[in-house]
Amino acid sequence: MDPTERKITKIAREAEKFTVQAMKEEGIGTAEFDFIHLVRHNPGITQTEVREQLKIDKGAAARRAANLEAKGYLVRKPNPWDGRSQLLYATEKAESLKNSKAEIETVFYEWLLSELPKEEAENFCRTLDKLYWKSKRERQNHFAELSRILSEKTTTAEKGGSSDEE
Repeated sequence: MDPTERKITKIAREAEKFTVQAMKEEGIGTAEFDFIHLVRHNPGITQTEVREQLKIDKGAAARRAANLEAKGYLVRKPNPWDGRSQLLYATEKAESLKNSKAEIETVFYEWLLSELPKEEAENFCRTLDKLYWKSKRERQNHFAELSRILSEKTTTAEKGGSSDEE
């Protein structure tokens, strides 16, 4: 049984919904933001590579790239190694969008914590920091421990036993 009742995930979803709503007011949707994010982290990426990583079809990738270029978030430059393709780069406007998203999320989390007394909020943030670093270390270890735990639970379930202690 999950004592957190997945509330961290649920809070993150609410923050994301608020962020999406605020970003739509700026004229950027989630799919476009994902596209920009990928290009920002991979300057000079090709449209084909974006398509493969985002798992979108050729037409959707082309439309998003064209829309984002028209909105001033990306620029396309000829690929010197392949005359048929173009390389994508984020603009300064795209960089400021990242800051805008972080600011929106900050407003949400500050609002959320405002209900707590100062000491309780500080203790919560320290605990959250510990959990964050534990999860980050596990990801950097390719989720080895979690994969083992999941495998054990799956094996126990397949054998017809309960994986929860009673």
